[in-house]
Amino acid sequence: MQGIPDGAGIRSTVWKLLLVYLPPDRGLWPSELAKKRSQYKHFKDDLLVNPSEITRRLDKSTIYESEEWKCESSGFLSRSEITHDEHPLSLGKSSIWNQFFQDSEIMEQIDRDVKRTHPDMHFFSGDSSFATSNQEALKNILIVFAKLNPGIRYVQGMNEILAPLYYVFKSDPDEEFSVSTFHFC
Repeated sequence: MQGIPDGAGIRSTVWKLLLVYLPPDRGLWPSELAKKRSQYKHFKDDLLVNPSEITRRLDKSTIYESEEWKCESSGFLSRSEITHDEHPLSLGKSSIWNQFFQDSEIMEQIDRDVKRTHPDMHFFSGDSSFATSNQEALKNILIVFAKLNPGIRYVQGMNEILAPLYYVFKSDPDEEFSVSTFHFC
């Protein structure tokens, strides 16, 4: 009823407990945080990759698997080696490029909304590298959420819900529990 005091990261800890991000057993917090941070890093690595990078990785594995890679000095694939699903103009449902272009509309909406997030707070607005890194973190979190939850995706205003959570978690004075020890960008 009186709110949660700001001091000593109490608010951050209570919110993590209430959101079931941390288990009630305090002894499990360090391992649970490490597990969740590793899981988020894995999601970012899988979901925030540009399709050209995925195609490049596939190209490298194709070249190294074949015996012809020794003869290829330019590093480019011949047209016959690019499959239909790996082509940027592919409309196939399993095409990474088609999915990328469908997601780009959501990413643009997230970008617009994040840039408008709390313009009165230096934490989120301005040209400083600090504000830019916080905006980038918000974008990444929202994109990962949208991709992991295709039934919900991204809805305008989610940035306003995430912003106070991110602010409180990043402002946690306890380095072990602060999001500043983990890179969301």
